[in-house]
Amino acid sequence: MANFLPQGDGYLPIWQVVVAGAALFNTVQTFLTLHLTKRLYNNVPETQPVTPLQARTFGIWTLTASVVRLYAAYNIQNKAIYDMALLTYLFAFAHFSSEILIFRTARIGIPILSPVIVATTSLVWMISQYDFYVKA
Repeated sequence: MANFLPQGDGYLPIWQVVVAGAALFNTVQTFLTLHLTKRLYNNVPETQPVTPLQARTFGIWTLTASVVRLYAAYNIQNKAIYDMALLTYLFAFAHFSSEILIFRTARIGIPILSPVIVATTSLVWMISQYDFYVKA
């Protein structure tokens, strides 16, 4: 199993694999059920419910972010890939924050706070360790 983990210094590459794996799980569930997506977007009007199409679109967006993060795990010194992975967390933070604060389609709770915490932690970690991993 250790042979499949990213080789290199620090724990950020392993974190990227863990987050990519969680995102892959989330992608699969968006194609199988609306249950978890409805828990996430738990404040939508009854006239505009979460639909299977929205869930699948969200799943593909999540899959894209997962692939970028997985590439970053194994190519953590590559500036372009590192920057793209960092941006996936910025986009996730912006998306989930806007759903809470602007669009109000999500109420504060565990389902929405989990991705916000992961995105925030990852952003802070990646920005603070940028020079350690990216040798420009």
